[in-house]
Amino acid sequence: MNMQKLVAEGIGTFWLTFGGCGAAIFAAAYPQLGIGFLGVAFAFGLTVLTMAYTIGPISGCHLNPAVTVGLAAGGRFPKADIVPYIIAQVIGAIVAAVALYIIASGKPGFEAGGFAANGYGAHSPGHYGLFSCFIAEVVLTMMFLFVIMGSTHSKAPVGFAPIAIGLCLTLIHLISIPITNTSVNPARSTGPALFAGAWAIGQLWMFWVAPLIGGALGGVIFRALSPEPSAQIVGK
Repeated sequence: MNMQKLVAEGIGTFWLTFGGCGAAIFAAAYPQLGIGFLGVAFAFGLTVLTMAYTIGPISGCHLNPAVTVGLAAGGRFPKADIVPYIIAQVIGAIVAAVALYIIASGKPGFEAGGFAANGYGAHSPGHYGLFSCFIAEVVLTMMFLFVIMGSTHSKAPVGFAPIAIGLCLTLIHLISIPITNTSVNPARSTGPALFAGAWAIGQLWMFWVAPLIGGALGGVIFRALSPEPSAQIVGK
């Protein structure tokens, strides 16, 4: 495995977690800014857009274990490289969460609270139950992989995939922030969960299982529709 690819994945996932979760922690509820759900959704989309153009040529810019698994299921990524990519992504997300915690704790009266973690039931922003949250995460991750597979297809317009993927992630957040606070990415969920409390760790399993299932489904379905190998590989 090329170490440059793993370092790029770690840096890219750091940026996704730091940028997206940072917007939620620092700016979403700030009285003078108040970017709200819309701002957080665009923050996550912009992290993918910027990293896809930056590290796409190096690692493919997956930034997400579900994307790595989905691309492998779709025949776009070597299965032997799945575990090293996932390890790099999780490390990047954890380092980002550490940085966010250090910054956030510098404010007087700081309390970690939800810390942009994902949850279901009482910890869902809209108090959606486990089954609803599970289905949302599966379907949205499946469609995310479907868009990634299609926009990076060899017949797709070259150079526009990051835009489609970034906007897709923005749309996903607009749909599901009220449901699960939006995961579709096990690495992104893992970093903040370490600082949100025991409840977040206890619910973290769902934000691994559902996105991985959804990612694999998206890859397999698109491969069945259009099995041609891709010349480009980018992702969340």
